[in-house]
Amino acid sequence: MIPVVKSLQAGLPGVSITWVIGRLEYRLLQGLPGVDFIVFDKNHMLTSLSQLRRSLRRQRFDVLLQMQLSFRANMISRFIPARRRIGYDKTRHKELHGWVVNEMVAALPQYHVLDGFMQFVYHLGCEPVMDWTLPIEQTDRDWATRHIQPQQKNILISPCSSHPLRNWSTQRYAALIDAIKQRYDAHVILTASPSYKEKSFVAEIVAQCQSPVLNLAGQDTLKQLWSLLSLVDLVISPDSGPLHMAGAVGTSVIGLMAASNPERSGSYQFPQLTVNKYPEACRQFLNKPVDQVTWGTKTELPGVMELITVDDVMHRVTQVFDNHHK
Repeated sequence: MIPVVKSLQAGLPGVSITWVIGRLEYRLLQGLPGVDFIVFDKNHMLTSLSQLRRSLRRQRFDVLLQMQLSFRANMISRFIPARRRIGYDKTRHKELHGWVVNEMVAALPQYHVLDGFMQFVYHLGCEPVMDWTLPIEQTDRDWATRHIQPQQKNILISPCSSHPLRNWSTQRYAALIDAIKQRYDAHVILTASPSYKEKSFVAEIVAQCQSPVLNLAGQDTLKQLWSLLSLVDLVISPDSGPLHMAGAVGTSVIGLMAASNPERSGSYQFPQLTVNKYPEACRQFLNKPVDQVTWGTKTELPGVMELITVDDVMHRVTQVFDNHHK
């Protein structure tokens, strides 16, 4: 979404932008120039809706960009007064989306999520500005620098996604780390959220590694992670926020994709580094070739991520370091 904001600011000088945003996302995007944030706590819907209504009591917007399709997002938008309510075309309507919009962007088959967002930029007569720059404090940069080994290759692995069926196994992550250590003597960093489940997942990986690894799970803020991602040489991650954050800061990222289609939700900047087992997942778990599967269908099923082997990922790692990929 950051390039959408930058595109609107460049194409509509002086535009006033208000962003209704979740608490977690706000921790990363706080301070984005020219944006007023309304923080919405999704865990306390009724209270947050009441607060949203009060904060917008004297406001009326020229345009609402309804860029999420979930029922919750559509319901929230009904509390936002706007003359033009722009959403997706009818082929993408779900969860009462058509009920909350009065204007639609053009149809776009088989698109990456970011390209879908950029449709709203074009609809308002603006051109894309692919700029992900965020305001980062020097203290966050200093924190990240302290965890980098300047004489070694630095590889960050963010092994957890929001859906456990998108996660690779702890055994394979450990085997991958050992293979990377043996081949490159790299400095490997593991990160995750402070949740008990994710910290435990990372601890299992560490316990199975035969070589040392830096475990930072639960120890960083999102802005510290953003800074760390910008300093490492390579990131490895399943379909998750850090996968996209790495691309945003220009760091090569290997996406581990079998449970979802990387052409829709994989790395936008480094698609050539993705380990893409989604077509195999469609054949094996849905009994269909990928071109007969409805766009956006997920294969979040037990065992699907085991289609990805350690050798598959090591092939991409050597593509980055041995073939001097940039």
